[in-house]
Amino acid sequence: MLKNLAVSGEVSNCKYHSMGHIYFSLKDESGAIPAVMFRGNAATGLNFKLENGQSVTVTGRMDVYERDGRYQLYAYSIEQNGAGRLYEEYNKLKYRLNEEGLFDFEFKKPIPKYPKRIGIVTAKTGAAIQDIINVAKRRNPYVQLILYPAKVQGEGAADTIIKGIKTLDKMNLDTIIIGRGGGSMEDLWAFNEEKVVRAVFEADTPIISGTGHEIDITLADYAADMRAPTPSAACELAVPDVMSAIGQLNSYKSGLDMRMNARLSLIKANLETYQRRLMAANPVSRYKEQTQYLSELYDVMNRSVMHKYELSVHRLDVLTARLNALSPTAKLVGGLGYIESNGTPVGSVCDVCNKDKLVVTLHDGRINAVVTEVIKEDE
Repeated sequence: MLKNLAVSGEVSNCKYHSMGHIYFSLKDESGAIPAVMFRGNAATGLNFKLENGQSVTVTGRMDVYERDGRYQLYAYSIEQNGAGRLYEEYNKLKYRLNEEGLFDFEFKKPIPKYPKRIGIVTAKTGAAIQDIINVAKRRNPYVQLILYPAKVQGEGAADTIIKGIKTLDKMNLDTIIIGRGGGSMEDLWAFNEEKVVRAVFEADTPIISGTGHEIDITLADYAADMRAPTPSAACELAVPDVMSAIGQLNSYKSGLDMRMNARLSLIKANLETYQRRLMAANPVSRYKEQTQYLSELYDVMNRSVMHKYELSVHRLDVLTARLNALSPTAKLVGGLGYIESNGTPVGSVCDVCNKDKLVVTLHDGRINAVVTEVIKEDE
């Protein structure tokens, strides 16, 4: 009778030996029994990693461990109970829905950046809804939250979740958040049911799924347009931080003002350049400019002419002085004169005779005279 037993319990003290053997204990509320699974049996009778806390059914034989003299269960095969079967069902459904394309990113809808109305499908009591409300108030108190109180665990939970999604989807909301707090796979199973996954996929409104804790991933998470590790994280993804948005707008305003000022400065500089060019090309301005230039040339020419005139006058005075110095009449002063007889200079008394007509030139005029007597010095 002890050669082929099936014993159910919770795994504890699980240890993998370097030789490939697995040592563990099976326990329940009333007791525990040591167990071992040798490497050869583990290769054929175990298709998952054995860990503490798992609920399993071990098939094997009971025998006495001679060294310690105690009974021990020698395992032939081990199967998971409860969550183990759910996990297997989870993987099968996940594979099938993934093959259908329900998890493809090409079908993901973008989450609105600045929503006004957000729907929530979760239990009306509990930490999830309170966390969502607190986060929404902190990030943007102007966003309207619309709760559809759904049953998120146990019998009938999937149907209320689906009804909540469809009801909110008809209200023309910006975003829908679905989720609940953490729990076991059995607690979260409503979000793994195929009809819930399909309702998430078929909704027209973008859906953010925040189910369980960070390590919990449901099939609804895969089908949603965005997955969040917790309900509060889902709210942070759905509701923008209004102060951050205001700061960003102020940053945009400053950048716009700076660019506009730079642009205006450039336009102003160009305008001044064009004005200068226009003034330069304006006939009136050019006439005034040429008139001024002509006046300046006239002044320069006038100064030049006057300068040359003054130089010429000075030169004339110098030449006149020189000429006067060389002129015979210039020396006819103090009683001196120049005497001519018949147009011929008289250089000696021998050149004239009585009654010859003479012309005496003085410095201030001429005197006509007649010789009445010629007296020589030696006489």
